[in-house]
Amino acid sequence: MGTESSFQALGTQLGALALILVIAPLVPGIAARTRAFLTGRRGSPVVQLYRDLWKHARKGAVYSTTTTPMFRLAPVAVLVTAVAATLMFPFDGRGAAVSFTGDAVALIYLLGLGRFLLVLGALDTGSSFEGMGASREVTFSSFVEPGLFLCLIVLTVVTGQLTLSGMLGPQLALRWSSAAPALLMIGASLFVLLLAENARVPVDDPNTHLELTMIHEVMVLDHGGPDLAMILYAAALKLALFAALVVAVLVPRSMVTPGAALGILVGGIVLVAVAVGIVESAIARLRLQKVPLFIAAGSALGAFGLILVLS
Repeated sequence: MGTESSFQALGTQLGALALILVIAPLVPGIAARTRAFLTGRRGSPVVQLYRDLWKHARKGAVYSTTTTPMFRLAPVAVLVTAVAATLMFPFDGRGAAVSFTGDAVALIYLLGLGRFLLVLGALDTGSSFEGMGASREVTFSSFVEPGLFLCLIVLTVVTGQLTLSGMLGPQLALRWSSAAPALLMIGASLFVLLLAENARVPVDDPNTHLELTMIHEVMVLDHGGPDLAMILYAAALKLALFAALVVAVLVPRSMVTPGAALGILVGGIVLVAVAVGIVESAIARLRLQKVPLFIAAGSALGAFGLILVLS
């Protein structure tokens, strides 16, 4: 009976994972559509990224003679690390397909590894513009990662769990009544860090074509065809993963059925994507010198949350 329940739980987790992998390209599309609506523009369809992925996947890739195998490895590594990180997230509100002590730290470092290899791929081109974007990317990520760890520490203290499934599981739901202010701060902090980690306004503009102001986009200028498709999909998947993390903290779902928990999560991801679009339509992009202050403010919310749970 126990084995049957375990297989059923694993099937539910893999089904939830498959759903997230399928709908991930919708998340940036919803954000872009919301931004276009609020700024009085027609905008591209919500499913535009699916079309772009299909278009790029059918093209051939062109490689410069100055690049090494690192340039070809970077897109694959970004996609693999994003999918591997997604395996560790409890989308059904109960457990993840892969769970172990310290998996939350592994998730952050997997995303960091993907970023690191993408930066190496950008530097491998020898382009001064891509080197500039890579420098900005690693600079800002060095501010984001401490904020993420602060949020994880708060969740660990609140729930007493050392796995991501435990942090976002039944213990979180039980502690919401007593730790609501701290958890609200963590949710707000994660949303700010989401904007920074996923190159969204006001930190970066995914739609800009001005090389002197780009951060993430300038690093992938030389990628094309299937390589660019992998990078675009991995970016959409990471955005969906961060949105799911925000929803999981603010709306514990372990007390409802797995199907209802997944439905709440998908609805919450849509709302987070809409919120991203609202922010992008209401706030101008910050000057580069102000971006660290913006990220630090988001991390400070996590620090305040930690103070609340320890006091």
